[in-house]
Amino acid sequence: MRCSFAYTEKMPQPASESKTILLDSNVRFKMNLRRHGNLFPGFTLVELLVVIAIIGILMGLLLPAVQNVRESARRTQCMNNLRQLGIAVASFESAFEVYPASGWTTAGSGNSDGKFVGWRPLVFPFIELANVEAEYDFSSNWWEGTNLDIATIEISTFLCPSVGSVYPVTSVVAKPPRPFLTFPKPLGRSDYEAIMGVKPASINPFLATPIYHDENRFSVMHRNSRVRHSDIRDGLSTTAMIVECAGRPTVFRNNEPRGDLTNDQGIGWADSEGPFSLDGSNADGSAEGSGSIGGCSFAMNKRNDNEPFSFHPVGGNLLFAGGNVKFVNESISIIVMAALCTRDGRENVSDADF
Repeated sequence: MRCSFAYTEKMPQPASESKTILLDSNVRFKMNLRRHGNLFPGFTLVELLVVIAIIGILMGLLLPAVQNVRESARRTQCMNNLRQLGIAVASFESAFEVYPASGWTTAGSGNSDGKFVGWRPLVFPFIELANVEAEYDFSSNWWEGTNLDIATIEISTFLCPSVGSVYPVTSVVAKPPRPFLTFPKPLGRSDYEAIMGVKPASINPFLATPIYHDENRFSVMHRNSRVRHSDIRDGLSTTAMIVECAGRPTVFRNNEPRGDLTNDQGIGWADSEGPFSLDGSNADGSAEGSGSIGGCSFAMNKRNDNEPFSFHPVGGNLLFAGGNVKFVNESISIIVMAALCTRDGRENVSDADF
């Protein structure tokens, strides 16, 4: 059986026929574009605007969360600063058997020369600042000699991280015996201050029966005080010892800096006259200590010239004599706050009240 194969040579197409095929392909391609749109699609302007809007909404939702996390971290650091100060004060008490005075004007524990010195230099050895203590001259008042140079040192333990920028203060009015002073550079600040107690004339009007007087109005640390552990009869965990008074020496009213106002207290960590007693403020911080008639029923965060004040939202941190630190809401009753600021007022206050 024989098989035969036929070989057929494919003949090349004429040029005219190839051109026709190419033209037909172009026509079909263009028809497809019209029918189905662009085969290589991109974003239209409307789509781009929608994407941008969605991103904006997501950022608007995300930023507050990020800010809250950052503020939470700052508040925690602030509390840690106060805990360190609590340990330092307790260590001073262990060494001298009395708590440091808020400020000395006579000879006393840690101040054998009887000069004007505040509580912070007294606790330097207990917060690992022995090098600063070595340079501080305890034989001179805090504003004399080389002490003003030492007082310009910024000490992180005294600073709340939630405080933003403040106006630089390079002078202070006289507060005898301290004269008018000018500084080559601003003094190192402190956002924490000893609360000396309450002002009876400011707090008693809020009470049905006045209870505060010169014998029971004080806290743990006040001017020239020699308070022992056993003198804190209201309880260590409910007696406030150090509070936030942030932003000084710049004066603030409701978180707004007031360059037109000045304060002669709390001009730096070295200032022995920075501590204060609770008065209460009105809503805009323009008045203090005028009782219920003047609307001074706000315990904190209305003014920072010698009232509790912090830059944390809705409250501030307090250090108690027991070494515990608690964040207290700014809506705290002035009566409860006053009870916390005395060591022997015999008020009935529990943790649930603040």
